[in-house]
Amino acid sequence: MKRTQMDKAECLTGASKIWRVKRTPQVFQLISKKKSLATAAQLLLRGAEKLNKSVAESQEQWRQRDFNAELLHLRSQWKLRKVGDKILGDLSYRSAGSLFTHHGTFEVIKNTDIDLDKKIPDDYCPLNVQIPSDLEGSAYIKVSIQKQSADIGDLGTVSLFRKPLKAKPGSQAWHLKLEAAQNVLLCKEIFTQLSREAVQIKSHIPHIVVKNQIISQPFPGLQLSISLCHSTMDKKNQRASPDKTKPDDHLYVLEHNLHQLIREFHKQTVSSSVMPHPASAPFVPKRLRVAGPMAYDKSEISSLQQSEGLLEKIVKQAKHIFLRSRTARTIDSLASRIEDPQIQAHWSNINDVYESSVKVLITSQGYEQICKSIQLQLNIGVEQIRVVHRDGRVITLSHQEQELQDFLLSQMSQHQVHAVQQLAKVMGWHVLSFSNHVGLGAIESIGNASAITVASPNGAYAISVRNGPESGFKVLVQFPRCQAKDLLKSDVLQDGKWNYLRGPYKEVHWSKMEGRNFVYKMELLMAALTPYP
Repeated sequence: MKRTQMDKAECLTGASKIWRVKRTPQVFQLISKKKSLATAAQLLLRGAEKLNKSVAESQEQWRQRDFNAELLHLRSQWKLRKVGDKILGDLSYRSAGSLFTHHGTFEVIKNTDIDLDKKIPDDYCPLNVQIPSDLEGSAYIKVSIQKQSADIGDLGTVSLFRKPLKAKPGSQAWHLKLEAAQNVLLCKEIFTQLSREAVQIKSHIPHIVVKNQIISQPFPGLQLSISLCHSTMDKKNQRASPDKTKPDDHLYVLEHNLHQLIREFHKQTVSSSVMPHPASAPFVPKRLRVAGPMAYDKSEISSLQQSEGLLEKIVKQAKHIFLRSRTARTIDSLASRIEDPQIQAHWSNINDVYESSVKVLITSQGYEQICKSIQLQLNIGVEQIRVVHRDGRVITLSHQEQELQDFLLSQMSQHQVHAVQQLAKVMGWHVLSFSNHVGLGAIESIGNASAITVASPNGAYAISVRNGPESGFKVLVQFPRCQAKDLLKSDVLQDGKWNYLRGPYKEVHWSKMEGRNFVYKMELLMAALTPYP
């Protein structure tokens, strides 16, 4: 029993010794593997750090190269100069001849607001510009003609004339910022020039400068408004903008002409003085170039100076545009209201900023070839309208709309009588009398009445037509005495030949006559009274 227990104990101690011998090399192997993995990890981390440093350096070099390329692109379009550590640019039009006192300087800065670890956005630009705060946002000049307000306090301000701003995704590129800032600067220069001239010009009706508006009165009851509308992107201005949409009353032609006029002013400022001759002479100041024995005297210099300012020119253009639109409206209203005779207007495509022309034809439908007597050429100027007739007569009309309307109505009335005269020649009738200004009958409040009397080919019948602009037309027919049943026989006329004389006139019920217009009815009447051959 004891022997057996001792054998078991020896077996257990031997097995534990064998397990310890086998376990020791596995621990050493595990430790060595950990050390080798740690060494490899350190090598990989060092390599990754070197790779990150090289990538960051390459990205920084790429960004620097991209900044230089973008700066070169900016320099090709805008004037740049380096002042100390800063790169400054010029937004003004001084090089083009502008005399505006605003410096118009912007600064070029490097865009560092980007995380190199993240993906670079598509609209990323390594260059950014910093413009003055008074040139931020957008601006435009608004020109409109409206009815005269009763009180100056009713005039609008910037918030009343603001255009809706459209939000653009992402930040604005530098060229868009510079173009918008330069446009703001040009609009401010235009408004400053107009304001200065509005104060200096002495006119019968003084110009008014209120806040951001210049008010002028081209015609009685109308006012020309020139407004400077400047909007920024801040929240206050967005809240101040009205929600209600107002009708578009812009005169875009005048707004465009304002920009053209200021550029012409710049050009005249640059090219007003003669360059030195020969070309190799030193470039001296202007006051020295115009001095010397061949210099201009005071009268010559005053003659070379600009006689009309920017405001005077734009007011004259506004007068012409308003007078032209009112003339077109008057002609259209008469054409839509009066069907017989027809009035047609042919506007010329080649016009001047101060003068336009329109050819007015008054015709009857179906008789355009024989009724060409009324052809008018209207030369619309600044404050008056010159009417040139077909025979060369010239009539000058004022800017009053009623005066032009009365004149056209009188011409349309005369057209009917001229049409009867031309129709009588075609039908073989004889014209006995014709007058554009009849001195008998009712007095017309608009123009004068015209009349004509025609006789049939054999002289048996006669037609008398009297037409007035206000009273309308009246047609009378004279029959032979033999056909007059209600005419009493006279004992004085013994011979029968006196019965062939024409008797008294009888009025024709013109409304009961068939026909589409006056000339067609007159043709039917003449055909009915013409004897058969």
